[in-house]
Amino acid sequence: MRVVIAGSSGLIGSSLVASLRAEGYEVLRLVRRKPAAPDERGWDPYAGRIDEGALDGVDAVINLCGAGVGDKRWDDARKQVLRDSRIVPTEVLSAAVVEHGVPVLVNSSGAHYYGDTGNRIADESAPGGSTFMSRLTQDWEAATAAAQQGGVRVVLLRTAVVVSPNGGVLGRIKPVFSLFLGGKLGSGDQFFPWVSLDDVVSAYRFVVEHDDIAGPVNLAGPTPATNAEFTEALGHAIHRPTPWVVPGFALRALLGGERADELLLTGPGLTPQVLESKGFHFQHPALGSALSAAVA
Repeated sequence: MRVVIAGSSGLIGSSLVASLRAEGYEVLRLVRRKPAAPDERGWDPYAGRIDEGALDGVDAVINLCGAGVGDKRWDDARKQVLRDSRIVPTEVLSAAVVEHGVPVLVNSSGAHYYGDTGNRIADESAPGGSTFMSRLTQDWEAATAAAQQGGVRVVLLRTAVVVSPNGGVLGRIKPVFSLFLGGKLGSGDQFFPWVSLDDVVSAYRFVVEHDDIAGPVNLAGPTPATNAEFTEALGHAIHRPTPWVVPGFALRALLGGERADELLLTGPGLTPQVLESKGFHFQHPALGSALSAAVA
């Protein structure tokens, strides 16, 4: 199969490119700079431009575009960047796959679609939340409308926090835990949706290959965990105690109230019902195994 990936340089994208090629896929990467390698094709989503021939004979387009939600404080300018970096590329690709007859669009989405679910576990039929991240994710998915209306099979992967050996959430918090400073955030009772990088990469390939999968797909480990459980499991994996508690007010002061509340002090609990019903096999179905593999 020939697959085009937008956003291939990030944590998921770089691993996905390598995995697909190992499985015999031909992978082309959309880049915003001048193409410098045989597998690169140029595009400028803000100008609505994709290089001539970039989508010719392509079996699927995978869209991973989006600025990091945890990188900077959420002032109005940053919120606009978060929106534009997701919605604009998605709208351009949605129109392009219809124009060029590409049968499949796999579009990245986020677990925060559901907002704070309290003690409830959400499957793909659950309603969206009303927080900033929830509304952003809902608009992000809505940006695929042109593709859906044009008969393209669109898959929306609502991805949890990715547990990876390199970068991601572990890259930020593992050094803190290694210094015996690890602890739960706030009450620790809030859900902390997680999934291993190995399973993320496998799931993207799985939905490309399964023609009977379309619409929203929860991409999260099948055993939901709270922040306290995640903290304890990480401490166990790196052999460090985790006795501390980071108060909510301290996180709000450090990160900004809205950002701290949505990303750390509340969280969605979700179950990967669609993937499991279609026979997807998780390499790391339990949080402990995912963390042990990541820190090994």
